[in-house]
Amino acid sequence: MDVEVERLLFLFCPAGGAPKPLALLGGRRRRAAARPPSASAPESPSSPHRPASPSTAEHRPVFLPSLLQRLAMDNSGKEKEAMQLMADADKKVKASGSFLGGMFGGNHKVEDACDMYARAANMFKMAKNWSAAGNAFCQAARLHMQLQNKLDSATSFVDAGNAYKKADPQEAINCLNQAIDIYTDMGRFTIAAKHHITIAEIYESELVDIEKVKLHFFVSLFVCLSSANKCLLKVGHYSAQLEQYQKAIEIYEQVAMSTMDNPLLKYNAKEYFFKASLCHFIVDELNAKLAIEKYEEMFPAFTDSRELKLLKKLLEAHEEQNSEAFTEAVKEFDSVSRLDQWLTTMLLRIKKTIQGDAGDLK
Repeated sequence: MDVEVERLLFLFCPAGGAPKPLALLGGRRRRAAARPPSASAPESPSSPHRPASPSTAEHRPVFLPSLLQRLAMDNSGKEKEAMQLMADADKKVKASGSFLGGMFGGNHKVEDACDMYARAANMFKMAKNWSAAGNAFCQAARLHMQLQNKLDSATSFVDAGNAYKKADPQEAINCLNQAIDIYTDMGRFTIAAKHHITIAEIYESELVDIEKVKLHFFVSLFVCLSSANKCLLKVGHYSAQLEQYQKAIEIYEQVAMSTMDNPLLKYNAKEYFFKASLCHFIVDELNAKLAIEKYEEMFPAFTDSRELKLLKKLLEAHEEQNSEAFTEAVKEFDSVSRLDQWLTTMLLRIKKTIQGDAGDLK
């Protein structure tokens, strides 16, 4: 039974024949007062012309059908209004795609249609038509994407997923996946991870797919880890620029070790060990050699990397104080993997420690 119906029954039709509010009983009392007193039931001197109070049983058959009917009519009215809004929104979308519509405020028509779809969706929710609500939110989401409103599109897909959860769990997952794609593209990894957890819970409680439950909880953890590492790497990046090399080394080593055993992230570990090695190299050549040996033991895949081959050539050139060999090794690496500004800065700082160096990589 609907929660609102139960609440009203509790208020107006309590068990045990408790008195009804006057608003409900007044009509019957007025009708009873208008009738003449019965001969078989003499009037009481203390209360002339007062009929006996009607029992709870007399009211319940009259009250319940009218209440349920009114609630059903309200829901029906909301659905009709929502369907009319959907039809009007469809017309707006078609008009925006026409030649004249494109010339005279096509985008405004699409924005209006987005608003109408969202309003229709909320009316369908009030009527508890969850599938229709989900569909309306999806329509709004697609139009927001057409307008390049990525955040609004993702929000609408989430609203659609929440509506579909009560009627079509698989469609709810489809909508949430579309929202996740948008949030991930925008770099909002924490929000994306949250919706992966929601999907895992749907698979767990509704579709009973344990493999998918495990997958989405794992992906959620992976996304959160990626987000945390991204922040740490930014700190390491700027620490090295500010010549706070020990801090940068600690961060690059920490992130490398957290990713090297992760099948989805381990490819990046060699980059972080490479950057840590460069920071060691700037501080001291011997430090760099010892660090590189340690990194090879920890992460064997680092041994065959282009980054390690460059480091060994740079160490050899530095030992020989050969700036030309140093520059040639950097150029060879740059021809395959373009150096970014951070790497260029670090390599120049190392090169300046070679006696008689001009201080560039050309």
